[in-house]
Amino acid sequence: MESGAVRNNSSVWASIRKLLCAVRGLCRKKQAAPCPAAKGDETKMQTLELEATNENLSLVNEFIDGFLEEHDCPMRAQMQIDLCVEEIFVNIANYAYGEKTGTARIGISQENGVFTLVFEDAGMAYDPLKKPDPDITLSAEDRQIGGLGIYLVKKNMDTVSYRRENGKNVLTLTKSVAPGA
Repeated sequence: MESGAVRNNSSVWASIRKLLCAVRGLCRKKQAAPCPAAKGDETKMQTLELEATNENLSLVNEFIDGFLEEHDCPMRAQMQIDLCVEEIFVNIANYAYGEKTGTARIGISQENGVFTLVFEDAGMAYDPLKKPDPDITLSAEDRQIGGLGIYLVKKNMDTVSYRRENGKNVLTLTKSVAPGA
């Protein structure tokens, strides 16, 4: 069997991801939960809930990439989404709960070529969109620390919105992709 045949079979990888989650007991994947980003419509979102630690970033990436591949997301858009997912999840893991550890819930859906990602945590209230964009004309040495990650998220996604709801931070990202692009 050619190695490419296994690599391109998303159903095999999806099964492996499900098995990893079940064995490790670290996450719960829910199918067809109502999309919190679009209340009132029929969009369904797949979700992953797990401990917000840097060690779980690979599980988050596997979950997101599996969904993107199943929905034929173009590689360029997938790379942009992956960058944003890493930035947001690592920030939740490192800052949302201070010295403690909490959970994060990541949701993803796709409708009419628009991918929607929702990140939720019950950590300290924080709206990353209130931070001013960094002055990227300055050298790295002259620029203030912080803000570059959310700036990259805003530049790579079509929309980014924040709300505090029921004691949770909810950050919603959307990315529109042209079919076959």
